[in-house]
Amino acid sequence: MNEAVQEAKLLRQVNALIVAHLRSQNLGQAAAAVAAATMTPISAAESVPANHLLRLVAKGLAAEHGGGDAASAFDSAGFGVAVQPPGSSAVDFSIQDVKGSSKSFPKHEVKHVSDHKNAARCVKFSPDGKYFATGSADTSIKFFEVAKIKQTMVGDSKDGPARPVVRTFYDHTQAINDLDFHPESPILISAAKDSTIRFFDFSKTNARKAFRVIQDTHNVRSVCFHPCGDYLLAGTDHPVAHLYDINTFTCYLSANAQDSSSPINQVRYSCTGSLYVTASKDGSLRIWDGVSAECVRPIIGAHGSSEAISAIFTKDERYVLSCGKDSRVKLWEVGTGRLVKQYAGAIRRQFRCQAVFNETEEFVLSVDEQNNEVVVWDALTAEKVTRLPSGSTGAPRWLDHSPVEPVFVSCGNDRSIKFWKQTV
Repeated sequence: MNEAVQEAKLLRQVNALIVAHLRSQNLGQAAAAVAAATMTPISAAESVPANHLLRLVAKGLAAEHGGGDAASAFDSAGFGVAVQPPGSSAVDFSIQDVKGSSKSFPKHEVKHVSDHKNAARCVKFSPDGKYFATGSADTSIKFFEVAKIKQTMVGDSKDGPARPVVRTFYDHTQAINDLDFHPESPILISAAKDSTIRFFDFSKTNARKAFRVIQDTHNVRSVCFHPCGDYLLAGTDHPVAHLYDINTFTCYLSANAQDSSSPINQVRYSCTGSLYVTASKDGSLRIWDGVSAECVRPIIGAHGSSEAISAIFTKDERYVLSCGKDSRVKLWEVGTGRLVKQYAGAIRRQFRCQAVFNETEEFVLSVDEQNNEVVVWDALTAEKVTRLPSGSTGAPRWLDHSPVEPVFVSCGNDRSIKFWKQTV
């Protein structure tokens, strides 16, 4: 009899965890259906800590796979080595009224690694941090190996034995807008003003042209692979994100367009693919269910009447960091759409750019196009902690931070590509 009681209690706990998890993923209808079917009080789910079910699953998988840690369990479950377990964010942004001094951003040394023939418009790291690529208005894509750049930074020799640029791809007819790496395969995709998405195999040393091409109907402003690698999202001049099956090239559109009529500047998946976010020229952000493509959280006027030019999720999927041409970087709570923090002090009014976290999410980085600087804030206190002169003669246009170590890349209107590495 006692065993039956204990089993019933355990079952109630599991049901509460499931309902809480569905609610945290903005799947309110599903959560309500499960709660009703299992007679689980919503109040029981509300008392469950954020991402608690995911943490328990990670620990269980770790035990099942020989007592390893949660990160290795998520890896063996197929999440990939570069993806952090949800909820592993180093920063708890739910803390309000942060007191105490901000953290100091470590010193970085910078190396000019290459130039394009026209403005360098975007840069993207691979999920494992081993590579990055840059796209230009000259229609070319340069592909770099991080280890080789580090070799050239050792010693006094300006030109080290290794060539940082592994290869250059030429296949677009107009300016490159965005890049992304496949989560598992050696594939780089590019989006351009010529309305195409092109696939490049960087495992083939002689390949310079795309091996596959998606012809869209609009200027493709942004691309992002689903974490599983079988789908990709494209943000275009069309107001609704285009979802492509990369095996069939079938394009899907959400039936829930949310009355948007504005082009999409950026689209990004969360680390599990359960959500994606769009940042639009009309200043709005929209958070979408990654399965149903239903808009679950519109944030209209997130950057006033100025363009929203970038948006990314935190690792725990609870917040979105956005950047706009109102010269503001903002942190939003996914569950409520509430503005949590603002990071001010960097001018961005003319060019499309983005704000990113460092690899631990302790700092936020963006560019100041007016003063040709990289600006860094403490992510938790929102205090500006440093301004790094970009060394560029033209406005910096883009930067991206490695997902695995303290290095980042900036590029801009002076055509240069600069690699920043934390000094010991």
